[in-house]
Amino acid sequence: MALPAVLLAKLAAAAVSNEGMRRKAGWIVAAILSPFIVTLTLFCSLLSGGAEHNRSAVLLSFHGGDIPRQTPVEYTAYIGDMRRSFALLDDAIAAVHDMMEGNDSLDEIRIKAVFYALHFGEEAPCRRAHRQFVDCFVTYEERTRTVTAEDGTTAEESYTVAIPITDMTKVYENIESVLHLQISEEQKSNADSVYDLVRYGVAGGSEGWIPGADVPFISADGFCSPIGSGWESRVTSEFGSRIDPISHRPRNHTGMDMAVPTGTPIRAALPGTVTVSKYNAGGYGYYVMIDHGSELATLYGHCSSLLVQAGQTVEAGDIIALSGSTGRSTGPHLHFEVRVHGERTDPRKYLPKG
Repeated sequence: MALPAVLLAKLAAAAVSNEGMRRKAGWIVAAILSPFIVTLTLFCSLLSGGAEHNRSAVLLSFHGGDIPRQTPVEYTAYIGDMRRSFALLDDAIAAVHDMMEGNDSLDEIRIKAVFYALHFGEEAPCRRAHRQFVDCFVTYEERTRTVTAEDGTTAEESYTVAIPITDMTKVYENIESVLHLQISEEQKSNADSVYDLVRYGVAGGSEGWIPGADVPFISADGFCSPIGSGWESRVTSEFGSRIDPISHRPRNHTGMDMAVPTGTPIRAALPGTVTVSKYNAGGYGYYVMIDHGSELATLYGHCSSLLVQAGQTVEAGDIIALSGSTGRSTGPHLHFEVRVHGERTDPRKYLPKG
C-alpha cells in the first residue's frame, strides 16, 4: 500500500440570609438523614431493575463490602449469588489464562459485566456453566512444540492454546449457542453500562465526543489525527523521557498521550492493514496496531472498545476504536505510537498541524 510522497519524505528524514448558617444547617440535616438516604437509594434503584442496573448493587457485587441491613432479603440473596458466581468465574478465568501465550489475556471485568447483565436476579447457573461462559470469550487452537526428555531425546507434542475474542458480537453468539440463551439488545446495553461503571466509575462512560472528533482531520501529506483537529490541546504526555505517572520513576515514554473522554472515536492515521486488535492487561489494555506499509506502523492504546479485527483493511480517518482507560492507565486517554522500521518515534513529527 503506497504512502503519500510527502510522508515518505518525512519517513526518510525521521435559604438563610447567612451563607455560613445555611451550610451548617444543611450539613446537620444531611448527617442526620444520610443513612436513610443511602438505604432508600439502594432500595429504590434495586427495585427499578431493567435497563438501569443499580450502581450500588453492581459495586457491592464486584467489590464486596457490607450490604445494608435494610436491603430486602431477596436482593441481598441476589448480590450474594453474584459474588459466588464471580468467584467461580475467577477460577475459570485463571484456568483459561494458563492456556494463553505471549501477552494475551482476558478482560475479567468485561466477562463479569456480561454475566451480571444476564444473570442478576435470576437463578444462578451451575458450576460447570461458569467455565462454559468464560470459554465463550476465547477460541482454542491446537499447536505443536518440541520437548526434550531427560535422556536428551526430543519429541513433538500437541497442546491447546486459548486465544481471546475481541469481537463482542461473536462472544454473544457463542453465549447464545453454548448456553442456550436469548440475549436482547437491552441486556447488551446493560452489560456495557455495568462495565463502564466498574472500569471508569461512571455508567455509560464519560461524555464521549470532543470538539473536532466528529470529522477526520487529515494533513496535506495524508496523515490523519487519531482524535480530530483539537489534538494539540489534548496532549498530556510527550514522547521520550518522563516521570512515570504510576511508578513515579524516570521512564521512557514510547508514544504520545492525549486526554479524551471515554467513548471518543479513534481514527486510523493512514491507510493500512490491522495487525493487532486485542486486550493486553499489563500495558496497552484494548489496543489496535496498523501496518501502513513502507515499514511504518501506528498503535492506539487504552481503548474501551475495538471496532476492527486483525487482517481488516482501513482507510485514513476510519473509526477503529473508542477511547478508554484500559490496561496500565491512570485515566481516560489515547496512547498513540508511530513506529518506523520497528522503532518507536515521536508522533508529533507526523501529526497534522492545526
